[in-house]
Amino acid sequence: MIIDAVEKTKNAVVKIDIYKTQNGKLRPAGSGSGFIFSSDGLAFTNSHVVEGAEKIMVSLLNENEIEATLIGKDPDTDLAILKIYAEGYSVAKLGDTSQLQIGQFVIAIGNPYGYQHTVTTGVVSALGRTLQTQSGRMVDNVIQSDAALNPGNSGGPMINTDGEVIGVNTAVIQGAQGLSFSVDINTAKEIARQIIQDGKVFKAYLGLQLQDVPVNEKIRQYYKLPNRNGIFITRIEPDSPASRSQLLEGDIIISFNNKFVGNSNELFKELTQKSVLSVVNISVIRHAELLNFIIVPVEKKN
Repeated sequence: MIIDAVEKTKNAVVKIDIYKTQNGKLRPAGSGSGFIFSSDGLAFTNSHVVEGAEKIMVSLLNENEIEATLIGKDPDTDLAILKIYAEGYSVAKLGDTSQLQIGQFVIAIGNPYGYQHTVTTGVVSALGRTLQTQSGRMVDNVIQSDAALNPGNSGGPMINTDGEVIGVNTAVIQGAQGLSFSVDINTAKEIARQIIQDGKVFKAYLGLQLQDVPVNEKIRQYYKLPNRNGIFITRIEPDSPASRSQLLEGDIIISFNNKFVGNSNELFKELTQKSVLSVVNISVIRHAELLNFIIVPVEKKN
């Protein structure tokens, strides 16, 4: 099962080397992973992998090395898109994370410490998490797994047993064992669409750290809620739109902008609409009560 899944994706996975000028010469300044997701040579990697790069080289599995062009990046989701002009690669199939479940088997492919095409496996440990990166940025819609990731895995694909990409590997927490994180591929698709169409990313900001959780069945039936899951508020950032609202840590968001939202990705889609930069209705479950509040999102500046 694992061999078949890896076989479907491995030729799309690339090693990325970046170069920066030091003492008047271009010198190697780090490496990471990526994967090609379109037939015209577009590839995902992490924003932090290519940060400050003056030259980006991409190595295919057949060892062809090609210079890549940076199309755009979004530090808030730690995603970047590169383009290569070459042949001899295959394209990774992008999956759909709306059906992803905790406990589901996942496979990571990447280049940790320069060891090309290393495969590790694990299970999905949590969904819809908010992750604080080393630079202090909050990345939403993150899949937590226990697949082993190391420096150099950044930007590589997390795939399911069908060989479909369900996440872009982004981080490990230093000192923690069995905790690794990948940006949800549905989020990555939306970021890619915005970067390719507009050259930049729009996202409204609430100031919430979140995690997807199931909604109590009795509460769901009592209020006739369509969603089996909601979005648990683990933290409210100070001096944010959420801190100026009546939301509290521990609330479970079930509706935003008059639409039911059952996971962080559905909320993210709403936050990419410029129309939400006004007074927006938000509904939460607090203990066993269904409460309706308002919140005023602001545009998130990169």
